[in-house]
Amino acid sequence: MRTRFLTEVLLESLANLRRVATVTIATITLLLVGSLALPQTAIAYPIFAQQAYETPREATGRIVCANCHLAAKPTYVEVPQAVLPDTVFEAVVKIPYDTSVQQVVAGGEKGPLNVGAVLMLPEGFKLAPEDRIPEEMKERVQDVYFQPYSEDKENIIVVGPLPGEQYQEITFPVLSPDPNTDKSVSFGKYSVHVGGNRGRGQVYPNGEKSNNAVYNASASGTVSQIAKAEDGGYQVTIQTADGNTVVDTVPAGPPLLIAEGQEVKSGDALTDNPNVGGFGQVDAEIVLQSPNRILGLLAFFVIVTLAQIMLVLKKKQIEKVQEAEMQF
Repeated sequence: MRTRFLTEVLLESLANLRRVATVTIATITLLLVGSLALPQTAIAYPIFAQQAYETPREATGRIVCANCHLAAKPTYVEVPQAVLPDTVFEAVVKIPYDTSVQQVVAGGEKGPLNVGAVLMLPEGFKLAPEDRIPEEMKERVQDVYFQPYSEDKENIIVVGPLPGEQYQEITFPVLSPDPNTDKSVSFGKYSVHVGGNRGRGQVYPNGEKSNNAVYNASASGTVSQIAKAEDGGYQVTIQTADGNTVVDTVPAGPPLLIAEGQEVKSGDALTDNPNVGGFGQVDAEIVLQSPNRILGLLAFFVIVTLAQIMLVLKKKQIEKVQEAEMQF
């Protein structure tokens, strides 16, 4: 009886192991097939700027994303001309590019571009809480994940990487401050700074080139050998005039422009420029408007309108009096 019980337990354990193995193999197969069928996207990294710079805008006015994304591309922003205190409004950042192009991703193959953006709002402005966002605005915002640039800079919002084909237009839900409750904020005109990038950068924050950049010869001489590396890149050997050899490493991705036996000079491009993305920034202005000023302006308009009406009526009265006097 005991032997039979142990046999049943053993068989059940083997069956469980078989099911776990089947599920594991199926999962791994699905991941491999997905990786082959859907190429990895080219990623933009706004987090690099968060880690390397205390603020994303330098004293010169340039946003630091331009230090890594070297190509200049257009970026646009739409914000209201004026907003009332403690209200939710939209800031729409547009990052256009040709969606038919693909660029080199980290592994050297081609993939679609991703986009990222940074929105620098005035002090006191911040990302609107989800419970304050109207339903119609939520449809435009979609499921985008926004985050503040740092814990003490809630007025600077970053987003990305996002699939560029879906998010060439990003809607930021913004909550304006109330100077009546926050004495550090006042009514008036403020500047808004926006940066938008598409695709990967050419330089990492540590100064190292990515494989999405041009690689140049480090010495003058003759290309004596071009050996393909195991990772898909190339080892380019240059024989200098004094008999020394220099080996330049080219990662997988950038297409070579040189051939064996070709003469090159120091600084000459060994590869074509694979970059099809870039970065752009734009500035805008927004007015934090006081409701009392609007009420005062409306009251002024009403007074002016009534005054004009009274003048017309008075003129008509004077004309009637003059007409009566002429009859007598």
